[in-house]
Amino acid sequence: MSKIIKQMQMDVLKNTFKDVRDLVVMNVVGLDAISENKMRLDLRKKGIRLQMVKNSLCRRVFSEAGMTVENAWGGASTVAWGGTSIAELAKEIETVAKKHDKFIKVKSAVADGSEVTFKQALAMPTKAQAIGRVVMLAMAPASRIAGALLSPAGRVAGQVKQASEKKEEAAPAEASAPSA
Repeated sequence: MSKIIKQMQMDVLKNTFKDVRDLVVMNVVGLDAISENKMRLDLRKKGIRLQMVKNSLCRRVFSEAGMTVENAWGGASTVAWGGTSIAELAKEIETVAKKHDKFIKVKSAVADGSEVTFKQALAMPTKAQAIGRVVMLAMAPASRIAGALLSPAGRVAGQVKQASEKKEEAAPAEASAPSA
């Protein structure tokens, strides 16, 4: 392959993966055309794309983009990217890989430009879960302060209520007593 053709292919890969920071690299070999097309269509409906890549060119493109991917380049490679987070992407790829377990082997995953194992990618929180956790942590101090302020006020309110109930009980008892 000439250098001009390689450069053109690298330019296409750079353009394709310019904003991608989360991806999964897998080996898809032996899957028939109909099953592969159905798999691609099902993933595309979920916002996930697949592309078969040439290892040496993709390795260069990713290293120029600042992504570290070293353990994924043996044999044929298909890159999957999309979804809202690496966790969502990994879960979808795991579902597809289980369905076609003889033909799909997951090699590695990349989360925010750094290589992680596929198991780690599956364990990471989705975007919604991460946002929920941040909101919970941000609100925790405020809820503790509110609880601390309300706790003494609740005790005082309880004591006032008890005192008023005692006065109400004492008042009817005095009214029912015979006068001399």
